[in-house]
Amino acid sequence: MGKLTIDLIAKASSNARKKRDESLNHYLKRLTHLYFAEKKIDGIDDLSQCRNLSVLYLYDNSISNITNLGFASNLTHLYLQNNAIQKIENLGMLTKLSKLYLGGNYITVLEGLDKLDQLRELHIENQQLPPGERLLFDPRSLANLSMCLQVLNVSGNNLNDISELRCLQNIAQFMANDNALRDFKALASVVGYWRNLWRLELGGNPLSHRAKYRDKIIVLNENLAVLDGKEISSTEKKFLVRWKEAKDTKKRMRREGSLLGSVASHFNQNGHNELPPLLGAQSRMNQGGLSQVYVMPGMLSHKKEFEAVLAKSVSLPNSAAKIRQAPPVPITKKSHSDLGYRSRKIGVMHHSKHRTIQDEPSICVALAEIILPS
Repeated sequence: MGKLTIDLIAKASSNARKKRDESLNHYLKRLTHLYFAEKKIDGIDDLSQCRNLSVLYLYDNSISNITNLGFASNLTHLYLQNNAIQKIENLGMLTKLSKLYLGGNYITVLEGLDKLDQLRELHIENQQLPPGERLLFDPRSLANLSMCLQVLNVSGNNLNDISELRCLQNIAQFMANDNALRDFKALASVVGYWRNLWRLELGGNPLSHRAKYRDKIIVLNENLAVLDGKEISSTEKKFLVRWKEAKDTKKRMRREGSLLGSVASHFNQNGHNELPPLLGAQSRMNQGGLSQVYVMPGMLSHKKEFEAVLAKSVSLPNSAAKIRQAPPVPITKKSHSDLGYRSRKIGVMHHSKHRTIQDEPSICVALAEIILPS
């Protein structure tokens, strides 16, 4: 075991430098790719002479701490998977980093990425977590990655919820195999929100074993093209979209029917002797008579009788207008003989061939009999 040093780089590159008759300093300055995978390296020494380094392969080693990479401002790809790293740190200077591979380490919290504005891919799958624990996410790192991250691999990290990842608006590929995802609704709220998502991997989760799992996932996102490594054909997607639309329509109809049933049940429980409340609807009058009448639920069973009485009232010539335009009658004392004369006059008019406005009280009585049957 040992650290990655300039001397180690010099030994590894000696043959290549001899062919070009090149000095070590010149070689280190022009070096862009460095391959030291599976070399039993447990640390990183000062490599500041490699200022143009853009890709660094250090996977399958024994590195426990990320150190001495502050010089690599041009680094775009960093491969550190399958090491012994416990914490993501000292990456703030890698402002051009676009791909970061950290799978197979001992990381418990996704953190230390709040300054990596150019990061496009993050692979942090299969961490060696303590029993019963799951991978956690630092809100600051997620907020910074919300607009730039496009590929995220969090497979095998005991995740039972991914709701906090919803903020990653530009995710195009999401791999979350072999986790503990069970809640389909919670998953749908995230997957349906990612409008750029075209690849989704969810195999090995409890919800992936449910009936019609694939069908339900496909209709969540119109851009989804690959699910669990299998391509989604346009024919399959069209069929499932239509199936979902029909299913949603049936649910809506059942919901509306249930609502109407509950209203009817409310009125049936109150009985006919108690009038239901008016729901803001009012009758209004115009020159042609009654133009709109609110029929209370209790009157629905007497609809024909109500319409017959209503038709009689409308046939009266300008009755409503007479009611509105009639001048106020001065209140004066009437003798007993005057009162008797008026009552006889009303009786005669009631039996006359042409009905007048005095018939209105009888219409009201008829309406009352319909609304409140004895």
